[in-house]
Amino acid sequence: VQLQASGGGSVQAGESLRLPCEASVRDVIIERMGWYRQTPGKERELVAEVTSAGSTNYADSVKGRFTISKDTAKRVHLQMNSLEPKDTAVYYCHATFSGWGVRPGVLYWGEGTLVTVSS
Repeated sequence: VQLQASGGGSVQAGESLRLPCEASVRDVIIERMGWYRQTPGKERELVAEVTSAGSTNYADSVKGRFTISKDTAKRVHLQMNSLEPKDTAVYYCHATFSGWGVRPGVLYWGEGTLVTVSS
């Protein structure tokens, strides 16, 4: 299982970024997929995710600014608008799967991508 993430970068407050993530899997079901983020000294926190049924879940701090969407069964993207300095963090794509050869309910992670928002 591989999660390929990209799209980080440095922007000014008020600008936008798009973070895509794609799962390299075969013959498994992606139960949920999305993004966590982490800043130094803090625990990783959920930003947004979408389930296989299409339900979405967002952190309160990003509601109304961030939108997670499914592009395909294996690819999602996080559209981040009206970015604020407090959004600065390393963002990690995550997913859980069911099916042959994966551990159900376990979070799989992609490599982190840094998002820096300057005031």
